This record gives sequence, structure tokens and C-alpha cells, in this order.
Amino acid sequence: MNFKFKRYWKLLLLFFAVNIAILSWLYTNQLANKLAKEESKKAATWTAAMQRLAQAESDEDVGFLLDIIRSNETIPIILADDSDNVLNFSNIDTNAVKDKEALLKRTLAKMKTENVPIEVEYMEGHKNYVYFKNSVLLSQLKWYPFLSLGLVALFIGISYFAFSSSRRYEQNQVWVGLAKETAHQLGTPISSLIAWVDLFKAIDSKPDTEMLNEMRKDITRLELVTERFSKIGSDPVLVMEDIPELVSESVAYLKARASQKVVFEIKFEALHSCYAKVNRHLFDWVIENLTKNAIDAMDGRGEITFSLSENKKYVVLDVRDSGKGISSSDWQQVFKPGYTTKKRGWGLGLSLAKRIVEEYHKGHIFVKDSNPEKGTTFRIILKK
Repeated sequence: MNFKFKRYWKLLLLFFAVNIAILSWLYTNQLANKLAKEESKKAATWTAAMQRLAQAESDEDVGFLLDIIRSNETIPIILADDSDNVLNFSNIDTNAVKDKEALLKRTLAKMKTENVPIEVEYMEGHKNYVYFKNSVLLSQLKWYPFLSLGLVALFIGISYFAFSSSRRYEQNQVWVGLAKETAHQLGTPISSLIAWVDLFKAIDSKPDTEMLNEMRKDITRLELVTERFSKIGSDPVLVMEDIPELVSESVAYLKARASQKVVFEIKFEALHSCYAKVNRHLFDWVIENLTKNAIDAMDGRGEITFSLSENKKYVVLDVRDSGKGISSSDWQQVFKPGYTTKKRGWGLGLSLAKRIVEEYHKGHIFVKDSNPEKGTTFRIILKK
């Protein structure tokens, strides 16, 4: 379902990007057409001024005609006869070339393909023609839509490549982390069972009731790990559970298998009907991941406190450690797959915890506070 959702998002983003590009092209094309019409009018005005200047009397004031002719500083214009002989020109730089006539002929040939010439009748039956081409600004404006479309296409291509690469990298991180997490989860009860077997061999006697009970706990733990991983990726069944009892059982199991240098403390307020809909196996996994994260943050030595409180709507669980703390800029990053401060870590425990709490239980998990001197507090909020 998530894959389809992401696919729809990519298609939606592509749709908007293409539409933005098309609208940009249409708008720019409209501006270019308007500018082309304005330049045609300017060329016609320049032609009329030149024609009027040619017909002016010697004592006539032609200052305004000269102003009109000089005002054209952008549109290249050539005045030629019906045999294509250049009679006059404007806004064509001929200083940079040796063969001036060849340049004017090439420019005239190009002008004929761009715009319809303006006829100028100077004698009855005799006509000259004014040719003009687009200004540099208009030429750039006409090319702009294609440039913008190209940039949008390049942006879409780079974004898609970056998104796909990032997604593949994240998936690889998750799969590698999940495999290592599986091995880590199985490692504790298996190591414990191996230790019991070695103990039986050393004392050469049958296990007593207490030993058998501990072994059953490890076997139950193996079943729990299997149950946990079987529920990842599917909608788990949520049932009403006594949260203080569930937390106490999880902490008791972890405490018995943790170093004696780690002190566990449980602080539960006077709770009444402190029940919430959870999946016992998955929520137990969250507590375990938070506990192991705390032990790593304390380098295997320190205090972990579990505080449980409630109000009318929510059950609140705080897990505090006395470790080295987390920078405030990383409070959101710690829940992302692959984030870890350990040299040999894989950064999946807190990511799994967030997925279990927020996606499966519709709760919330976040870093409540953290500083180097007092450690870190993770808070879990569940609906009652």
C-alpha cells in the first residue's frame, strides 16, 4: 500500500511539474507574440518616418522625424530596392567584419524568412522594401520556453534519480538492519540456553525446577521473537492490556539478562484502569529497543528509569537513561533508518519502535528531553 501511495505521489508531482512547464511556455509565448507585434509597429513607424523624411522640403523642420528614426535602438532594419541592393540599414554591427556587403546580404536573406517586408513607394511604379528581424530580446524570449522546459525536464530527471537512489539506499539499510536485528534478537535467548547447557555439563546433574523455568523463559523469548517478525508488514491485532503489568514483565526479563552495572527503576503513579489497546509482542519489542538503546548510550553502566502516568485520555510512558544524551538537532533524526552513533550499529531499533508505536498503535513517540549531564528521556503516548 505504501509503495502505491508513493507511486501516486510521484505521478502527481510529475503532473504538476509538466503543467507548470506548459503554463510557463504558453505565457512566455504570449509575451513573445505581443513583443513581436510591437516591434512590427516600430518598424512600420520607422519606415513611415524615413519615407516622410525623403519627401520633406529643404526648409521643413524634420527634427521629430529624426527623433523617431533614432529611437529605434534594438530592431535591426535594412532598406533595399527590388533588386535586393541595400540602400540603408540600422542596428547592424558591421565594424567587426571585413566584408560589410556580404554581412548585409546574409542578414537580408535571414530577414526575408522572419518577417513580411514593408513596401515603400518613392516614385510611381517604383518601390523599395524595408526588411527587419527580431531584436535580441525577442529572440531570447522565444527561446526561453524551450530552455525552461529543458530545465524542468532536467530537474524532474535529477529529482527522480535522487529519490530512487535514496529509496534504494534506505531499503538496503532497512534490510541489512532487519537481518542484523533478527540475529541480535535471537542472540540473547540462544546464548542463555547455550550457557545453561554448558552449566549442566559442568555440574553433571539434572536441571532443577528453577533452571527449567529460566530455560522456558528463553524458549518463550524465541517464540516471541518469531511472533514479532511475523507481524512486521501486517496489521497486528490490538487488545486491551494492563500497561503497568506489561512494562513490568518486559523490564524484569531485560533486567535478569543485563549487566549488574545497569540499575533498573520502575516508578508507577497510583494508576486506575490503566489499560490501552496494544499488541503485547510488538509493544514489548518497543520497550526492549528503548532499553537496549539506553544501555548503549550509558556504555553499559548507569540507571534506567521507567515512569508511567495517565490522564483521562492517554497513558504516558517515560524511559529515562543517564547516558551521554542526544543533540537537539538530532532528536528527529534518531528515528530514521540507518541513524546510529555506534561504530558497529545499524540504526534500526528506534526506527522500528517509531513504526510500531505510531503506525500500528496510532500513538506517539519522541525525545522528551536530553542533555549531556542528565541523559535522555523518550516518551510514549498511547490512547486509553
